[in-house]
Amino acid sequence: MSQGPQKPVRRLLPIFLLAGVSLAMWASWLGWDQHRDVRPDGTTTGPYEAWQVIGLVLTVLAPVFWAASRRHIAGAVLGPTVGLTVAAFADWSDDSSGLFMVGVGMVMVGSLVVTAVVSTVIASVKRDGGRIGA
Repeated sequence: MSQGPQKPVRRLLPIFLLAGVSLAMWASWLGWDQHRDVRPDGTTTGPYEAWQVIGLVLTVLAPVFWAASRRHIAGAVLGPTVGLTVAAFADWSDDSSGLFMVGVGMVMVGSLVVTAVVSTVIASVKRDGGRIGA
């Protein structure tokens, strides 16, 4: 009888775990760089460099790969999407223009699509008997 309440928790655990990992990766890759760079011609860039965003994507894809290869598809898709969306909202919510919600929406949709595609490919390769990372 004690196994009944544990089953939903076990199913939600990968989602919460990957959301937390994604939020931590955002903080470690993008959270510390909050200033814009002003070029000599007066234009501004940033606050993030391309290498920071690439590093974030690659380090978030590692736990997505792990979860999808163990058939935790919901965790692989929803966890990073929730984590990155919450991180973007928290990081950008002080924007005075109010356009931060457009960026947050783009992060949400982009991470949802990418993690869904990656998870589907990994799960289908594993289902067909392919050995990934073993």
